[in-house]
Amino acid sequence: MNPSNLSNIKRSQKESLLLKELSKMLHELMLDDKELSGLFINRVELSKNKGACIVYFYDPQGPSNFETKKRRLILYKPSLRRAIAMTLDGRYTPELVFAYDAQFEKQQRIENILEKVKNDFKKDSNEEE
Repeated sequence: MNPSNLSNIKRSQKESLLLKELSKMLHELMLDDKELSGLFINRVELSKNKGACIVYFYDPQGPSNFETKKRRLILYKPSLRRAIAMTLDGRYTPELVFAYDAQFEKQQRIENILEKVKNDFKKDSNEEE
């Protein structure tokens, strides 16, 4: 196995672990802090040097509502990093960066279009019979 594949596997494993742990922590936060309700984590990405962890959130009420919740999330950033450091084995804990995930909306639109095409195809095939 070449070194770049191994590095990508390790990065993916760490991202998966960070997603799992951050999801648990933020779920507990949202139960305690009602201002963060409705927010959920879609994915987590590590920077190339693994010094930063970008946490992508989605808010059904849109990006503007996310920005107001983001200010609240930033207040919890030090305690989240500390909890991650205590939970995960590693020399360094990545800096947390919170971002809105517009990719989720694109994915939903594509899935809706595919579902519509699938239903139209079923209608057409039933009419031909």
